[in-house]
Amino acid sequence: MFGIVGIFASLALLIFLAHRGWNVIFISPICAAVAVAFNLGDLPFFASYTQIFMPALGSYFATYFPLFLLGAVFGKLMDESGSARAIAHQIVQWVGGQRAILAVVIACGLLTYGGVSLFVVAFSVYPIAASLFREARIPKRLIPAAIGLGSFTFTMVALPGTPAIQNAIPIPFFKTTIYAAPGMGLVAAVFMFAAGMLWLSYRTRSAHKAGEGYGDHKEEFAAVDNSNLPSFFMALLPILIVIALNFLLSKYVIPAFDHSYLATAKFKHIDLKKVLSIWAIIGAMLAAIVFIALANRSRIADLRDTFNKGTMGSLLPMANTASEVGYGAVIAALAAFAVVREGLRAVTSDPVVSLWLVVTVLAAMTGSASGGMSLALGAMGEYYATAAEAARINPEIMHRIAAMGSAAMDILPHNGAVITLLAICGLTHKQSYFDLFVVGSLTAFSASLLVLGLYLTVGVF
Repeated sequence: MFGIVGIFASLALLIFLAHRGWNVIFISPICAAVAVAFNLGDLPFFASYTQIFMPALGSYFATYFPLFLLGAVFGKLMDESGSARAIAHQIVQWVGGQRAILAVVIACGLLTYGGVSLFVVAFSVYPIAASLFREARIPKRLIPAAIGLGSFTFTMVALPGTPAIQNAIPIPFFKTTIYAAPGMGLVAAVFMFAAGMLWLSYRTRSAHKAGEGYGDHKEEFAAVDNSNLPSFFMALLPILIVIALNFLLSKYVIPAFDHSYLATAKFKHIDLKKVLSIWAIIGAMLAAIVFIALANRSRIADLRDTFNKGTMGSLLPMANTASEVGYGAVIAALAAFAVVREGLRAVTSDPVVSLWLVVTVLAAMTGSASGGMSLALGAMGEYYATAAEAARINPEIMHRIAAMGSAAMDILPHNGAVITLLAICGLTHKQSYFDLFVVGSLTAFSASLLVLGLYLTVGVF
């Protein structure tokens, strides 16, 4: 019992310190040490750090760093070339400024589905959103929710084929692809989008009835030069390259070659299915990066500086998530965690529902979709893969429900994306967090319940 208290005390400390602004890279091993201290005699301090925490961190880094790196560089190129702004401007023209919320959500959704990071999307779309919301007399406090709905809900965990890291993490565990369970993903995506738009429309109408407009805000963004933007087609082409080439590489090109060498000791006897989708994403992102760099050479003032900034920008989110994975590995190695794990398993005998519950709880605790899912699958992924096989459950369903669980309750106040997005918009938690939580977590939570209900009652998917 004392050991279990230690686990939850360390999690509470991690949440508290992260919310107070302490860097997760530094505090993760400290919080892990707190849990170890409560479990005296189970794990030695220094060995738990050097032999458990660091190897888990390194393994995660080795597997997913290319995705973080290429995604950050691609996003920076989309930003510096003006492609992100060109896409957003065109969507606004098509949808109409009077539909400001819809325009912002669609623009963010298209950009993130194409592989552009949330942070680049927020920086690129926010000035446009501020102008639209001011003209349409929509409260500025709703901008984070509009950007959030388009950036980290349906395009992050539900739409099949999204290159988001949350859609890649389950691949090695269930030997799936980023197109796993397309029917379940599409149903969830439509629900998230519709529910989020209904909420934001309701909040806008309520504000108008109360006489609330945009509000008196001093905008923090500087004026940008939009005179040399690429055409909409040229701006969209890199995204189309990512989507199309990703599909072709994973479905046809890579499987067509002889990969028997992977079964040798030199390549650690790896199964192609565990790396296929990651290889495909790497190839697609590389091709898109080369294209956008060449096609927009005259628009990018300093190509080397752009690549360098994108590279450095990938390190912090990568290290943050990897540190949380290391923390989770230490927790999972404690004897007390086995009691917690069995308790969560005992809630339901169905592996699909159990997996969703575990991922949802851990993502909420860590305030990170990728961190919580990595923690859950790192500790229990093998168990759930075996359980699904024994119950003859399609592993694609396990993949998709794990991804959706990561977004069901991760938008809590200490979430790094929440803090960054509010800072970009110049707003506070008090002003905007409630609506961001509703469209960012409650819609994902409800969508998960919807598809789980369909799965359990009528057996679809």
